Amino acid sequence: MKKLIYIADDEVNIRELIYSFLTNDGFQVVAFANGDDLLAEFLRTPSDMVILDIMMEGTDGLTICSTLRSKSSIPIIIVSAKDSELDRITGFTLGSDDYLVKPFSPIELVARVKSIFRRIDLDQTLFKPELLSVGDITLNLSIREAMLNAGKLELTPTEFSLLVYLFSHHERAISRDELLKNVWKFQTDADTRATDDVLKRLRKKLTGSRVKIETVWGFGFKLSLGDNHEIDQQ
Repeated sequence: MKKLIYIADDEVNIRELIYSFLTNDGFQVVAFANGDDLLAEFLRTPSDMVILDIMMEGTDGLTICSTLRSKSSIPIIIVSAKDSELDRITGFTLGSDDYLVKPFSPIELVARVKSIFRRIDLDQTLFKPELLSVGDITLNLSIREAMLNAGKLELTPTEFSLLVYLFSHHERAISRDELLKNVWKFQTDADTRATDDVLKRLRKKLTGSRVKIETVWGFGFKLSLGDNHEIDQQ
């Protein structure tokens, strides 16, 4: 079945451009002029992905993003003319999986959409066994569910994929470039702030866990346990 994508942008030219490129690439797309209409439709019929502008009439895109994230773990991409570091960090903090600044290449947007869906598919089929456990966290790859002790750990698709990659390579440090190529599937130089922003959000969610994501200064990241014991993947 075709992946269903909802897009919301109050600029008709951009809305039609995104719609055209995504449908030409085989996606099923429904476009909305504002976030409120998108959210109402999503609550009736959830989509596989949402692409949101920030500045729209009615409820702004960041608020819609936060509301969607409270109800679903679907991938969310923000497209916006706002390019400050605060705007980008806010977008990732509220639960977006990617942030693309206007004006952008529609070809790049399609590539990022495909990258997210490809990453989700790979997570479900590539890694064995179906369960990955480190410390007090267990990842169920078949249903893409994370558990912290006996409770469910709510993760976005990007956060889950990032944790899967770190768990699968727990014995060594992982560079930012490696994460961009293998988690985000970017084969060209990309903004490494994407990894830092998502990791900042993920660390916050892991506050109650023994599992820690340490920064290897000037390089990347490495898993450790808060009690300083060596990691033993079960």
